[in-house]
Order: sequence, then C-alpha cells, then structure tokens
Amino acid sequence: MTILLVDDHALVRAGLKRLLATVYQGEILEAATGRDALILLRSERPALVILDLNMPGLGGLELLRRLIQAGAGAILVLTMHAEPLYAKRALDAGAAGYMTKNASPDELLLAVSRVTGGGRYVEAELAQSIAAPGSGSRQKLDNLSVRELEIMRLLATGASLAEIADAVGVGYKTVANNCSQIKSKLGVSRTADLVRLAIETGVS
Repeated sequence: MTILLVDDHALVRAGLKRLLATVYQGEILEAATGRDALILLRSERPALVILDLNMPGLGGLELLRRLIQAGAGAILVLTMHAEPLYAKRALDAGAAGYMTKNASPDELLLAVSRVTGGGRYVEAELAQSIAAPGSGSRQKLDNLSVRELEIMRLLATGASLAEIADAVGVGYKTVANNCSQIKSKLGVSRTADLVRLAIETGVS
C-alpha cells in the first residue's frame, strides 16, 4: 500500500513516516505543498493520503476538494484544527477521517487502519462536538462555502488578495467579491474583522 503524507513541516512528515513504517510495508511518499501533493497523487495513485489542512498557499479544504476531484483514495485529515466546523466540512467534502495532531500514535494507527479498510474515523472528542449544535459566530460560519472558509483562513495568515487568488486558483476580482460576500454573511464591514473572527473561531 502506498501512502502520501502531505504536510509542510519536514519534522512532522519524518515522524509520521517512522510511525507508519512500523506497521506498513509499502512506499511512503511525501509532499510539502498542495501542488506537489496533486502531482504525486496523479502519478503514484496512493491508497491513502494523510493531509494537513493548515498549509501555506494551496491548502485547507480547497486542497482536500482538489485531491478528491483528482481521484484520491482514502483521505485522513491530520491537523492542528480542532474546530468542529472544519471537521464537519472536511467529512462532508469526502474525507474518510479527521484527527488532530494532539492524538496519540496508537489512535492514529487505528484511524489509518479504519479508513484504509473502507470505514470512517473521527477523533472521539471532535465527534461529540460535531453532533452538538454550535453557538454565536461559529454558527454563522456554517453559512460559508468551502472556498469562503479557505479565503478566511488565508486572510488570517496575512496573505494578500492577489496571493489568495493564486493559491485558490481564481481571479483577483473573484476573491474580492467573495470577501464582500463573507462580510455580508458574517455581518462585518472590515477585512480586519474577518481576520479576528477567523482567529476566534479556529479557522486560521
């Protein structure tokens, strides 16, 4: 079985590779960027992708969507995002599993086994949060599309509209229009308020 690790931190990829090599004999590939991940996916067709959402440039739910469109097999999200909204959106988009990097090595191996066997796996605490209704600004985020959430995440990293347009793969005007729509949906008037909300709700 071929596994593709997608994370921009070399140390994280090395640790995952060592852990997975204790139980899996197949090839373990690595990608440090979203674009590299898409290239490797198309050429190598890994059975499992372990994906970090919080990556510079092309990342997050947008990368997850593109990997699925490109014919990815099972995708297990492994990220620092403990926000239930992200977990729900990732699963709705087609991820087979969702875990945070606070999980234990044993739980990660269990999740890998579950999703490669055709099942689903969500970290227990997150699964409970997904089932429970949110409140306040978190509920407002439910109205945002995958692209709008990704734009919010990139804004919170300090990316310009031109940089966001390049990362998401759309025109500058489209990003500007999306920003206006996000502000309208969330009831704010300034980009700074979007950044603040992204940080407060764990989108960043």
